[in-house]
Amino acid sequence: MTVTVSMHFVNALFNNLPNSATPPTRYLERAGISPFLLAAPHGRVTVAQFAELYRVLVNELDDETPGFFSRPLRGGALKLLCLSMLDAPNLQVALHRYTQFFRILLDDFGYAFSVQGNLARMALVERRPLVGSRILIHELMLKLFHGIASWLIARKIPPILMECAYAQPPHSADYLYFYPGTVRFDQRQTAIYIDRGLLDHPIRQTKKHLGGFLKRAPEDWFYVSFEDHLLSHRVREHLTRHLRTAGTVHSVADALHMSARTLARHLKQEGTHFQAVKDEYRRDYAIQALTCSEKPLINIAEELSFEDLACFSRAFKTWTGNSPAAYRKARTAGNVS
Repeated sequence: MTVTVSMHFVNALFNNLPNSATPPTRYLERAGISPFLLAAPHGRVTVAQFAELYRVLVNELDDETPGFFSRPLRGGALKLLCLSMLDAPNLQVALHRYTQFFRILLDDFGYAFSVQGNLARMALVERRPLVGSRILIHELMLKLFHGIASWLIARKIPPILMECAYAQPPHSADYLYFYPGTVRFDQRQTAIYIDRGLLDHPIRQTKKHLGGFLKRAPEDWFYVSFEDHLLSHRVREHLTRHLRTAGTVHSVADALHMSARTLARHLKQEGTHFQAVKDEYRRDYAIQALTCSEKPLINIAEELSFEDLACFSRAFKTWTGNSPAAYRKARTAGNVS
């Protein structure tokens, strides 16, 4: 999976942690993340690296929501949650059990599920001030719900609307891939809306599927491509397969059976544009290659259709604030000069 996330998610995870003799750099090293990124204002890590860091912290703290709440969710809590929903007759009953589970286990946080016309709404409820980083908790706990609900019925559930009870954060560009659909900030309550018709869907998963789902968490539900619903996701998926041979706006538009003007109009409606989608893909591919492979820089530049290494280096520094050589060096050295 060639996707990266803002260092906001990493830094906010550490802000949640209780005082510990273990420095953050030790956790980063175990997750394969260069410590220099903690001080890199535009640094990014792969989804796989973030997921590994999350798992490291969960195991270290014996808390499946590491430092989020005043009461930890001990190891096995999410497994019991999923087991409680597997024999539900449909998704609506399963989601009722989901809200009840958190009402029983947590004092300061919960969920509120409701149906409003053609939409089903799952909202976050803060019963008291949260212990950890509030925005991160809202982001991840909503993704947890969305991921489990999608897994239960074995299909991607497209969010129709997401409301955020906080101001638009600097890393909100990532939301195009985490919360595909309309996103509104400065709302009264953080909530996600889905099609009411999905509530009647039967539960498709069984106990034999649960172990793999939990083992991969949160990677499987942190990022999900909705290329069948969002044009920006279709463009990214096309670039993933055809960047070197058909990576121009006109070739992509032709492949998607539309004009370049139509492509631009639809991407604008999704809050983005072709060059942004292309650069995000190239940025993410480059970070993945630099941190997870030994490919020479010139080869990475060629694979991403840059004219030469200098052009690649300038673009990468614009995207991340650091040169590709610095990213690679930091993987082993742990710092940037």
